Amino acid sequence: MVSVLLNLGIALLAGLLMTRVLKKWNMPDVTAFLLAGVLIGPFFLGRLGSGDLGLSSYDEVSKYDVINTLAMGFIAFSIGSEFKVSELKSTGKKAVVIGIFQALTATVFVDAALLGFHFLRPDILTIPQAITLGAIASATAPAATLMVVRQYKAKGELTDLLLPIVALDDAVGLVVFAISFGIAKVLVSGQVSIAAVALDPLIEIACSLALGTFLAFVLTKLEKLFNSNTNRLSMTIAFITLTVALTSLEFRLGPVTVGFSSLLTCMMLGTVFCNYCPLSDDIMQRAEKWSSPVLALFFVLSGSALRLEVFGNAVLVLVGVIYIIFRSLGKYLGARYSARMTGCSQKVVDNLGITLLPQAGVALGMCVTAQSLGEQGQLIRSIILFSVLIYELVGPVMTREALKRAGEISEMPVEVKERRQRKLAEAGKSDRKKG
Repeated sequence: MVSVLLNLGIALLAGLLMTRVLKKWNMPDVTAFLLAGVLIGPFFLGRLGSGDLGLSSYDEVSKYDVINTLAMGFIAFSIGSEFKVSELKSTGKKAVVIGIFQALTATVFVDAALLGFHFLRPDILTIPQAITLGAIASATAPAATLMVVRQYKAKGELTDLLLPIVALDDAVGLVVFAISFGIAKVLVSGQVSIAAVALDPLIEIACSLALGTFLAFVLTKLEKLFNSNTNRLSMTIAFITLTVALTSLEFRLGPVTVGFSSLLTCMMLGTVFCNYCPLSDDIMQRAEKWSSPVLALFFVLSGSALRLEVFGNAVLVLVGVIYIIFRSLGKYLGARYSARMTGCSQKVVDNLGITLLPQAGVALGMCVTAQSLGEQGQLIRSIILFSVLIYELVGPVMTREALKRAGEISEMPVEVKERRQRKLAEAGKSDRKKG
């Protein structure tokens, strides 16, 4: 217990201190948290023989998966709250079209590139591996995007479109992955399963949306029983935790698997709650402050789990580079042309695709499923780990720059800077008088 608490304290402290170190280069907090995780993780501190100090092994890092799972629930809930009916009247159609088009474009680009590579080098990459990687390419990391938007308090047309698109992107990604992976399993095993290819993903989406809706209505009713904002916040946190726990349930009805997506369920919980509960705005503001340390821990732990040794495999790096290039092209061009088709402004057309590049949690979750392909699944996992390493370190910076070019991130107002300087000066005078 002591070592667990010690490591969590070290992780959070290291992440926060790293934000100060990288502030002089104006790096996003997400990148700082990830780098801090690398430094206190198995690849660096673990190799120095630190014992119980720090996250010395990947098995040690895996002990904290519950924090990552819970953090993804909070992230999904926050993104779901962006689907307010009053705001979606102007952006809803655009978000749906762009979200679907850019996700499918990324899949098509990666499929084409990796299938072409397969025909050149079938000894390195198989067709099931190629189409599985193409499906994973559709997913975007909501956590990094949300963190950058929050940190810089981005506002504007691009930001209003970005968060709904990221949420929809993961729903599309789950469907594409389920279908592609079902085909991949047929090619590997030779056994055709209509349920695995068609029914399972549709049932998972339907069950996730239904569960999220039901829990949101229950949460809204219970919130009205309390007058204290503190108790309402506690109730919200309890329901998010309960939702994440319930989504881990899975059972079979004949040939059909009934399961839930944690991301989709928590997104639906946030969407219905923020549209149905009159108290949601105040609760969401408080929840955002409470969840900040959890999100910081999530990124530090994610950084600790990154495996830099993948750079030592030349073949893996080659396939990984192809994957990154064509996924990035698919995301950028898909978002660009669909944004233009839906009548978005030029700043959205030019910058939206860049903000959709980060990839992490959802893609890694798909990798876990891909492990059922046996040895072929191991290569898929290694390639995605390589791409996640690149995307997570570079993606937040590119997202920030895209939002800045779009004019939706402004420098700290002069009056805010002056107010902070006055407070620091007053504190300094007070300390000198006491001394």
